Amino acid sequence: MKNEKSAEVIKKLEDLGRKMISEINAQSTPTFTTTLRSKGNILYDESVGYLRLGDKKEERKFINVGQARKFMQTVAIAAKCKKFLTENAHTSIRGLYYQLKFSLGEDLDEELFSEQSESNPLVEDLEVALNVKREDLNLNTDRKGVVAGPLVIKDKFGGEEDIIDCTKQGRSGWMIPSDVDNGMEFLEIDADYVLVVEKDAMWQRLNEDKFWKKENCILITPKGQASRGCRRLIRKLANKRLPIYCFTDCDAWGWYIYWAIKTGSMNLAYLGSDIATPEAKFVGVTMKDIEDYDFLEQLTIKAKEVDLKRAEEMLSYEWIKNYKDWVDELKTVLKTKKKLEQDALQGPRLSFVGEYLREKISKKKFLA
Repeated sequence: MKNEKSAEVIKKLEDLGRKMISEINAQSTPTFTTTLRSKGNILYDESVGYLRLGDKKEERKFINVGQARKFMQTVAIAAKCKKFLTENAHTSIRGLYYQLKFSLGEDLDEELFSEQSESNPLVEDLEVALNVKREDLNLNTDRKGVVAGPLVIKDKFGGEEDIIDCTKQGRSGWMIPSDVDNGMEFLEIDADYVLVVEKDAMWQRLNEDKFWKKENCILITPKGQASRGCRRLIRKLANKRLPIYCFTDCDAWGWYIYWAIKTGSMNLAYLGSDIATPEAKFVGVTMKDIEDYDFLEQLTIKAKEVDLKRAEEMLSYEWIKNYKDWVDELKTVLKTKKKLEQDALQGPRLSFVGEYLREKISKKKFLA
């Protein structure tokens, strides 16, 4: 059974097809128009606090020799996604590629797509042109990320309805799906804040200590770089007016994870309002922690070239220049050529991590 959202997306796909048919009937070339996703059309919008696309458009025409193949591929993807929605069936973007690879006809020794690198950008073009997410087209991405804490979710999927209580998921937690919108809703949220922990091993440490229960928070690990589904879930929790605190390493990777959650990323700038959380705060670890906790001085690591290069790049970003604390943090890394991992907080004793987080959050010792 199709839900209201699926019916809305099907209509958008059908309207796209009707527009092309009307252009053909008017003896005009059918066209497909989408917003340009190149670097030159990505901007940081200070008024909202995240990266988004500009206003530049890209138009493809069927009769243009250089654009005909891409035009045909885009229409094929749109048609196939409509079929998935009508049948209430889901697949991955890899599955979509194989569904369409040889779809020009049995008598033609010609493939529609040679590589998945051809189809992936066209899925993104369709997302932008129709103002939908690929999950709305019944296209899944990899599941990545885990949750524990006072959050109860109703999940309608595959013709069944499940109630998921994230306080009762044991040591493994609840695995975040790629689609946290369609058929899913929050039933209960009884938390004071959300803590996003970079590493799964650290999440397990905090989960074992029942940090989420003691501090009444929702504990999430994206297991490294946050997936679309994980970032979308964080955004939805922020919409419920829950503070979002991020706990990562003080290195190139940890910084990137945080800023991708906070301002979005260039490759997903077209989803800025759906996945960026500008109100997120960085709880640590920071270079200032080395001054505040004496034992950390002996547990720093020599910064790699990639860390130093990343710090220099970040100092040039206009959305980071606005935050003096971050400028000071990055300049300290460049000056000392040191970095710090969140795991170092287990140096004194395993439970110290919880004490550290409790103190920094209660005293609001954040980087913006």
